[in-house]
Amino acid sequence: MRDKVILLVIFAGALIVAISMGTRQSFGLFLQPVTATLGIGRELFSLSMAIQNLIFGVPLMGMLADRYGSRPVLIAGGVIYAVGLLLIAVLPNTTALFLALGVLVGLGLSSASYVVVLGAVAQAVPLQQRTAAFGLITAGGSFGMFAVVPLAQWLLGGFGWQRAMILLAVFVWLIALLAFVLPWRRKQDNVNADELEETQTMSQVLVQASRHSGFWLLFAGFFVCGFHVAFISTHMPAYLADNGLAPSVSATALALIGIFNMFGSYSFGWLGDRFRKKYLLSFLYGMRAVVIVIFLLLPLTSLSAIVFGAAIGFLWLATVPLTSGAVAQIFGWRYLSTLYGIVFFGHQLGAFMGVWLGGRVYDTAGNYDTVWMMAIALGVFAALIHLPIADRPLLQPKTAAQAA
Repeated sequence: MRDKVILLVIFAGALIVAISMGTRQSFGLFLQPVTATLGIGRELFSLSMAIQNLIFGVPLMGMLADRYGSRPVLIAGGVIYAVGLLLIAVLPNTTALFLALGVLVGLGLSSASYVVVLGAVAQAVPLQQRTAAFGLITAGGSFGMFAVVPLAQWLLGGFGWQRAMILLAVFVWLIALLAFVLPWRRKQDNVNADELEETQTMSQVLVQASRHSGFWLLFAGFFVCGFHVAFISTHMPAYLADNGLAPSVSATALALIGIFNMFGSYSFGWLGDRFRKKYLLSFLYGMRAVVIVIFLLLPLTSLSAIVFGAAIGFLWLATVPLTSGAVAQIFGWRYLSTLYGIVFFGHQLGAFMGVWLGGRVYDTAGNYDTVWMMAIALGVFAALIHLPIADRPLLQPKTAAQAA
């Protein structure tokens, strides 16, 4: 019976992430029609997306989930997210773009995606299975990208961008319903002798993390991850269109990022339970740099764009189960939503820079060349900084005597 409950929790968590992240990854498809309607440059749309990414990364929601439970935070997040999408559609102006797409959708994502969902799932899943479970949750986000991006492209073509936004808002409301499947808060009978000692307060853990160099190296590495995924997901459709490729190629490439990320996230989550996570992270970031270099060196065709989507997709968010697992491995599971939320803020700082710089550089230079070069350099940087991370647990597991 317990195994069925665990599977149900994982499924619901994966579906929540699929809806929230799949919808978010479709926003790049809206760049050209929205800017055309509003008569603005790409930088302003990019800035609203950058604000969204920054608010998405604020660790407040993780702290609230650790203190008051995951379920109410997820319910609120689903509602706020949907309201933001509705406002974009019914108030098509620059102010509403910043308020709705930037602030409200950012708050919704912060409340209804990886940080809160991973913390909730950790409450129901045994310790030795959590990194693999995190891989499944991350794969759910990838499935959302695979499923929602083509749906959004179809809605855009058939109904226009405003009606498409309204229909996506209705879809996002499902998050609030699925939240009722997840645990409200941690229960004492979920704790076992294999857990790390949990007598520390949140403030003590925060001080401990702030003094640990590995915490900040994970933060910096996740900055790079955010830069990569936000720049590519937001600007690749426009980049391909600028080079004469059809919108269907962009949608296919983004969908392939999603489907191959399902395999990558689960595979690296599985490997993370068997090998040192810091070395896997170093490999991932290094391979991202290699894939981008090859993509830029080859002639840009429909085939090369689709192959790039598949290759970068396998490496896309496989960083999530490894980074969250590394944080939990070092500092324990009790305050994972809070600590991972802080590291995730680094991810979103990178996302802010990747999205905004993409629009800024394009409006200034008329191309994305400089940002692609930055993405390569940052990939190499992230590959190197994960190598010296001290990843030993700071707290020792309880002994049988202590557990008794």
